[in-house]
Amino acid sequence: MRILVTGATGQIGSATAKRLSSCASVIATDRRTLDLSAPDAIAATLDKIAPELVINAAAYTAVDRSEQEPALAQSINALGPGAMAQWCANHDVPLIHFSTDYVFDGHGTRPWSEEDPPRPLSAYGISKFAGEEQIRAADGCFLIVRTSWIYAARGTNFLRKIAALAKSNQELRIVADQIGAPTSAPLVADVIWNMLEPGLPVFRAKAAQSSGLVHLTASGETSWYDFSGQIVDGLRSRGVSLAVERILPIRTEEFPLPAPRPLNSRLNLARLATVFGVTPLDWQEALKPELDILAHELIE
Repeated sequence: MRILVTGATGQIGSATAKRLSSCASVIATDRRTLDLSAPDAIAATLDKIAPELVINAAAYTAVDRSEQEPALAQSINALGPGAMAQWCANHDVPLIHFSTDYVFDGHGTRPWSEEDPPRPLSAYGISKFAGEEQIRAADGCFLIVRTSWIYAARGTNFLRKIAALAKSNQELRIVADQIGAPTSAPLVADVIWNMLEPGLPVFRAKAAQSSGLVHLTASGETSWYDFSGQIVDGLRSRGVSLAVERILPIRTEEFPLPAPRPLNSRLNLARLATVFGVTPLDWQEALKPELDILAHELIE
């Protein structure tokens, strides 16, 4: 199978391309090859690549900068995926596209299901939901995969940010009232592999059965505050020298940012289990191999 994976320099894109390369011919592209901010050029690029499956992991993910650049966020997160979805529909090529918990307003404590109506709070969330709508409008074979709190041992993310802060600061103040499931990029890649391993005909049937939408995170839930504690304890237990002595919980309003954050980022994983037969690892288990990699890097 010939699979195009976009966003190959990002966390999900790089992990997915690596995971699938053992069983498929993977063409991994970044924005130099396929630029979602130039939707009119996407069809010609896809014509040249001629994939049998497209996995779109590319996105404009600068949540706060989106407030100042909403048009660019819309182009990359909505118009670009829409053009990609239209090409896929015209050529009967399945599309897997990644979306986000930011399509919800974050109210309440119940995990969000795929049937809950999106109410994004930020320019980023608005652009990602618009991308979902563009993909649906193309009316091809697609699966929108909403995920949240993505991290990896490499790249720019919360795990590496906490590690850097813990090495140079005695005290950290971390938000404790936002709840979700830290989800490693390799975990996402493993689930995508499990979805595709039975073959494209089975994937097509399950994508249709799921109405083209599924939630995918690690199992369990925690806060950014507790996640940071797990990171610090995990690195110390692996021999990493850290300066941090205490981590203090704070409320979201004590750390104001340009874009509002959803307080409730819990995603219901029932459809993932019932349709695709997948129950992801608990977030604490999925964290361990990423800590192993990061600790090795920090000790060297």
